[in-house]
Amino acid sequence: MTAHLTRIKSRLSIHAHRKVRGLLEGEYAAIHAGRGIDFNDLREYVRGDDVKDIDWKASARSRQLLVKRYVAERKHTVLLCVSTGRSTAALAGVGAHPAGHATDRASVVPPSKRELAVFVAGVTGYLAVQHGDSVGLVRGDAQRQHVARPGSGELHLERLLGEVYDAISPDGPPGDLTALLRHVVRTIRRRTILLVVTDEPALTEEQAMLLRRLTAQHEVLLLTLGDLDPTDSALAGRRLLDVDAGAEVPAWLRRDAALHRELATLVADQAQEMRRRLDQLGIVQEQVGDLDGAVLAIHRLLERHRHARRR
Repeated sequence: MTAHLTRIKSRLSIHAHRKVRGLLEGEYAAIHAGRGIDFNDLREYVRGDDVKDIDWKASARSRQLLVKRYVAERKHTVLLCVSTGRSTAALAGVGAHPAGHATDRASVVPPSKRELAVFVAGVTGYLAVQHGDSVGLVRGDAQRQHVARPGSGELHLERLLGEVYDAISPDGPPGDLTALLRHVVRTIRRRTILLVVTDEPALTEEQAMLLRRLTAQHEVLLLTLGDLDPTDSALAGRRLLDVDAGAEVPAWLRRDAALHRELATLVADQAQEMRRRLDQLGIVQEQVGDLDGAVLAIHRLLERHRHARRR
């Protein structure tokens, strides 16, 4: 077992243990509701069968009621779709600490969005592997996109996580969620559970259109990686670089109280608008700002998706 999955397993064993145990015992398995879709054969109707399963043409030919039988769909393919632009190498939002932990926020080193991307992809992939499902990967930025074919087992998942980690660099190309979604629409034909991981705070019209197309074929879930607030007082005295601009954030800018309020309002408005648009598309979404909250965010994501499918 190599580095990424080892760290993921270690954190799963420490944080939110009861929630994690629930996930591993079947919350994830419920993500696909209903019977399988592969036709198997016909048999004679018996009392209690669903009338929707009756094959009326075959029944007319044989002069007795016959129902269709289907092969149960047990295995799924989980496709991790990760945006790997250079902004993902920046620091993520500083999350609140669990109750009872007297950690000084000023002493906390925020995780990078790269760490968060690998972690949320790893937790989701690990749940799939535990259920015997296949896991694949689509990653990309503004210059290139890459597809890794689905496979099974922890060693395969570790290789995928390594690909995500290695593809993210502060001197790499910018991110391009639109190009990545286009690539998925163009190349992925098999029905999957599609987890989109991005740090873009808002959706464009084209991105919404592409996601709508994807929901017609796939089960789509979306995790956004929260940005660091450079005006956060917990970061006072630290040197911060804007990864996209390649320049240091000026100290005077970070001490501006009015800017802090305006930025908080902008972030909240963007999050609300994204949630509204995704609700219209029938896609559940969660935002992740730190490693401690990531497991619970994934749990909420799967729970909300499970309940949404029942409505």
